[in-house]
Amino acid sequence: MTDDLTGVWDGTYIQPQVGMVTFLVTLIESGGALDGNVTEPCILRACPLRTHNASITGHRSGNAVSFVKNYEPPGYGYDKVFYEGTVNADATEISGRWRLPGAADSGTFLMVRSTKTAEAVATEEQAKEPVR
Repeated sequence: MTDDLTGVWDGTYIQPQVGMVTFLVTLIESGGALDGNVTEPCILRACPLRTHNASITGHRSGNAVSFVKNYEPPGYGYDKVFYEGTVNADATEISGRWRLPGAADSGTFLMVRSTKTAEAVATEEQAKEPVR
């Protein structure tokens, strides 16, 4: 497996009071720069859109990844989200945290190369966690 992040990724993020939200990312890496597009369902009840589209811009240095997701068009409770994460050794998973600018809202995310969905991997990882 190449360590280039270019490709299609299935993702999930955990949002407080909502739970797991799935998304699809097409990512292009060139010289450490990251660009791409995201498609995800609208999770707000009053949202007039069924699907949100967003662009991604960011960078990668070694196994550290950071990017900004900009919703297009902004609105409906969506605008910009900051992500920071780590790429695994096989470059098949990116996991980390997201946060909203100027707010306390944050959570975790997981992106998995499209050979296995992030939802399936997240479910497997939850099953491995000890019961509290």
